[in-house]
Amino acid sequence: MALPEKIELAVVTPEGEIFRGDVDEVLLPGFDGYFGVLPGHEPLIVVLSTGRLEWRRDRETELAALSGGYAEVLPDRVIVLADVGELAEDIDLERAREARERADARLMGRASGDWDLVRAQAALARSLNRIAVMERFRQLAPSR
Repeated sequence: MALPEKIELAVVTPEGEIFRGDVDEVLLPGFDGYFGVLPGHEPLIVVLSTGRLEWRRDRETELAALSGGYAEVLPDRVIVLADVGELAEDIDLERAREARERADARLMGRASGDWDLVRAQAALARSLNRIAVMERFRQLAPSR
């Protein structure tokens, strides 16, 4: 059996599908680190962490910020079910910076209780990821 030439990538969040299309390769933020997927990859299911989802199609790299969820990898398809996901071009950098400042303030002793601390750490990780994705997005296309 011949290997597929493309991978169908679907990225779904609780708010709905944010991307679907045929791509050449995918880079996923797995719980144990980033890993790449090419057409013909062995099937697996992975836990996702907060990080950058990156895919390439027709020599163009596209990005999304993800926080948590799962991905099902098949030889011809990757389905991402993310807890939170946002395409790079939809990220509001100022809003991400404000979220980082709020999370920093909570972590500097203003968080009360263990649950608040966990939530502040998660918010900080998400905001830092969104900022990093936007910076990478701008590196790939400086005119954006």
